Amino acid sequence: MLAVLRRLKGTRDPGLEVSATQAAELAHRHGAGLLAVVEHRDADPALLMAGVVPVDRPTDAGELGFHLDGPSIREVTRGETATGYPVVIVERIPVTGPGAQLQVVVSDPDHPRIAVFTLHSPTGRGWLEVAGIAGRFVSGVEFSGYGTRSASARPPGGTSGRSARR
Repeated sequence: MLAVLRRLKGTRDPGLEVSATQAAELAHRHGAGLLAVVEHRDADPALLMAGVVPVDRPTDAGELGFHLDGPSIREVTRGETATGYPVVIVERIPVTGPGAQLQVVVSDPDHPRIAVFTLHSPTGRGWLEVAGIAGRFVSGVEFSGYGTRSASARPPGGTSGRSARR
């Protein structure tokens, strides 16, 4: 993550290491099961964070998209993944300033949980390219093991960004 920030902001920014550490700690604190860099030759890198979140009951795509609104939301799409799960895709473009964000919520209709994917591009340059790569990744998502710790709850322990090897 530090390497991505250096490419975006330059190597002389003194806050880069702090920013990378804070992003890793935020992902860890919220139980993210995935923190990845999405790259394309015609785009600035974007960060993809994902996790499985327990919910009170199974929800469908229409219900998930019902409450989404606001000036930064450009488009809300409901559909189905390539693996058959209901999905809501929300594209956010800041009203002022650069950047773009895509949130994808995949619902498990058989169990009370959702997978939440967030793709964030600090600059927005090459947004369609990185969003397409992330979309192909998310479209193949499959839920596994009802009730298993890895499928429905935050994993215990782990390594914070601060103590991870740099």
